[in-house]
Parts: sequence; structure tokens; C-alpha cells
Amino acid sequence: MKLSPITEQFILHWGEMGSRWGVNRTMSQIHALLYITGKPLHAEEIVETLGVARSNVSTSIKELQHWGLVQKVSILGDRRDHFTTELDVWTLARTIVMERQRRELAPTVTFLQQLVDAPDFAKERPEVRARIKDTLVFIDTITTWSTEMLKLPTAILKKVLKTGKNIRKLLR
Repeated sequence: MKLSPITEQFILHWGEMGSRWGVNRTMSQIHALLYITGKPLHAEEIVETLGVARSNVSTSIKELQHWGLVQKVSILGDRRDHFTTELDVWTLARTIVMERQRRELAPTVTFLQQLVDAPDFAKERPEVRARIKDTLVFIDTITTWSTEMLKLPTAILKKVLKTGKNIRKLLR
């Protein structure tokens, strides 16, 4: 598949963003390709379009499926598996935030709570205990807030996020 210069730039940038967020560059580019083209693609189309190894595409697709970002679909008359992604960026963002919470924040909350509950915790210096507790409260608060935000309908979530810059005025 021949990509326009704008589409190619988008895919390359999405790959760069992904690598900055700790996600494999090829995995991010595959996701960007599926998102920006808006149609199901089979693995060979992805290999040909992005110029990456077939094994890299297979591994990346599996990981994208684990993230809930890519789904396998069948095309009538074609025995190959095709892959697609959600086309609504707000739904994609919700999926990514929920997955990051599950993979990163929830285990950190559990770990910090285990530290606080450990018998030796009381023996730690007061400033260490305070910092661990503060970190636990912070991460738990962020997780709770973002979970509640994700429950909002998209139209309301957009309004909440757009008013963010005016929150200081409201709270004064």
C-alpha cells in the first residue's frame, strides 16, 4: 500500500510517541497504520507497507491484542486474518488509560500498600514512611480520578478536559 506523505509522517510520529512512552516503535506504527487507514489489513499488507519483518508484525499484533487495541476480523472470501482497531480516538484513549492503570498503577498501589502494612514499616524513619504513604495516596487518587473520568460520556469528558485550564479560577 502506498502511503501519502502526511499519512507516512503520522505513522512515523506515532511510532516515536510510542517509543517515548515505553512502547515498541513498530507496535506503535502498526497501530497507527490501522488507525489512520481505517480498514482491516492482513499481516502481509502491514509488512509491505511499513517495511518491517513478518515476525515483528506478528509479535506486535499479539501485543496490541493484549492491550485491547487491535482485533482480528475475517473478510469474506479471504482466508487470511485481518486486523483492525477502534477508529474513535476517545475510545482508544480510554482503552490505553485503563490498560496502563491495570499494568502500571494497580501493581504500584498494591506494592506500596504491602510496604505500609509490613511489620517493619513502623521501624522506618518518619520521613520515609511519610513519603511512601504520600506516594500511595497520590497514585491511588490519580487512579480513582481517572477511573471516574473514564466513566463519563465522551461529550461530558471533552467539556471537563476543556475546562481544566479554568479550574484555578473556579477554585479561587
